[in-house]
Amino acid sequence: MRYAVPVSNGKVAVHFGHCQHFALFDVDEAKGVILNKESMPSPGHEPGLLPIWLAEQGVSVVIAGGMGSRAQALFRENRIEVIIGTLNDDPEKAILDYIRGTLATGDNICDH
Repeated sequence: MRYAVPVSNGKVAVHFGHCQHFALFDVDEAKGVILNKESMPSPGHEPGLLPIWLAEQGVSVVIAGGMGSRAQALFRENRIEVIIGTLNDDPEKAILDYIRGTLATGDNICDH
């Protein structure tokens, strides 16, 4: 499985669409380990672009602090699961906590 986390200043980005880059993680869910990690610059914030772009990168799950409802719908259309409201600001720890079933989440930080 491939996961994506929007990142700004080394932390999970508060506003999904305005992140500096995406941390992409290839994960062996059965073993609960990260197999590979890479960072890709965001292609920009343009309506509808990121869900398609991340689908092209092979992403199956996005973990974010916050995301607007339209973006969430576009991800669903691209068969990408969205986990929002992560309280963990470390991208790698957020992934590991999620695959272990211990990711703490709160409110969607994004208000649009």
